[in-house]
Amino acid sequence: MRVTVIGTGYVGLVTATCLADSGNEVIGVDRDPKKIQTLLEGKIPIYEPGLLELVQKNTREGRLSFTTELSSAVRQARLIFVAVGTPPQEDGTPNLNAVWGVARELAGLFQGVSSNGPGSRIVILKSTVPVGTNARFAQILSEQGCTCLEVASNPEFLKEGAALDDFNKPDRVVVGVRHPAVAETLRELYAPFLRTEQPFLVMTPESAEMTKYAANTMLATKISFINEIANLCDRVGADINDVRRGIGHDVRIGFQFLHPGPGYGGSCFPKDVKALVSTAQSYGLELSLAKAVDEVNERQKTILFSKIQQHFGNLAGKTLAIWGLAFKPRTDDIREAPALVLIDALLAAGALVRAHDPEAMANVKALYGDRITLCDRPYGALEEADALVLVTEWQAFRNPDFELIKRLLKNPVIFDGRNVYDPKSMINMGFTYFGIGRAVPNLNS
Repeated sequence: MRVTVIGTGYVGLVTATCLADSGNEVIGVDRDPKKIQTLLEGKIPIYEPGLLELVQKNTREGRLSFTTELSSAVRQARLIFVAVGTPPQEDGTPNLNAVWGVARELAGLFQGVSSNGPGSRIVILKSTVPVGTNARFAQILSEQGCTCLEVASNPEFLKEGAALDDFNKPDRVVVGVRHPAVAETLRELYAPFLRTEQPFLVMTPESAEMTKYAANTMLATKISFINEIANLCDRVGADINDVRRGIGHDVRIGFQFLHPGPGYGGSCFPKDVKALVSTAQSYGLELSLAKAVDEVNERQKTILFSKIQQHFGNLAGKTLAIWGLAFKPRTDDIREAPALVLIDALLAAGALVRAHDPEAMANVKALYGDRITLCDRPYGALEEADALVLVTEWQAFRNPDFELIKRLLKNPVIFDGRNVYDPKSMINMGFTYFGIGRAVPNLNS
């Protein structure tokens, strides 16, 4: 099929590339000429494992191209994906200006064009948007005399760091449609990705829009829940790893997203939980649980600073080494990253920060400039530092040279924000160790 993807950010670029790799002719469109120029030069503006090679392959083989010209890109397209940004506003609602802008542009381009029937030309909303966006998008098209475009919803469920696998081997594909013919066209598009009987779920656009927010809020709820239990374990002397195993083997609960840490971040969970709460409020409904999930997460982002301050007291002049700046491993995304909350608090307390991350340092440099020291090597960050703080559990940090760490640090102190290291082993090696909800082990046992 001929496909156009409007927006070449994280979701748009992954979508365009994977659809091209399955044999479709795909054009990626973006207003940002620098981003398009980067793509035309065979590079990508984000870090996602495997994506660069796949972009280069499909560009080389002629299935994937990029442009800033919307009119030429959509002229022959049967499917037009909308994957523009919907950043959060101060009140928690997503900013839909880019979505409405696309609606108006498409209406102008297709005004008066005759339709060949449902399913012949479809606009698919891939951006994460609140309930009612699909209907309003279709209304804008209709008001401007554009009747040849059907509007469907197709929420994305991509995890940064594993996006290619998530797109190529989805748990499910959700589409929101108003005509069966539209669903059948989308079923044909996604057939190559559903060969092992994963479900293709057809529902109304409103249900599809709600599904995205409900899914992310449910996952965020599990994270905030286990973080609260971990904090209680700190108080009562229990070990959250034991508790996690004790509840995770219950098949009704499971282990996914039951890993305590310094709070969730990224472009999805914080934004989507707030948006769901805001949507409910606009309908006169208070989502108390979802609101609490967000509040718990905001508090959790301060947990590492609290532990550091409690241990050292006055932090003025202290140097903290931070391993991990991205909100999660295998991405360079620092949006809502817990590491940034920690850095801000340390700087405000007069501490010095030395940090390393395998991929996110350029983004952090753009944010902090010379206010912190960014180190090319993880061990370089430890030089003259009073303690090591592990914030993001990159694979390279999981089994380091602890003897070297001890030699480089002024004090053998580790704050393990991801519970990567074994407390008993750390203490046996002479470290003062702080985890999240980890009981101090009895070395005589």
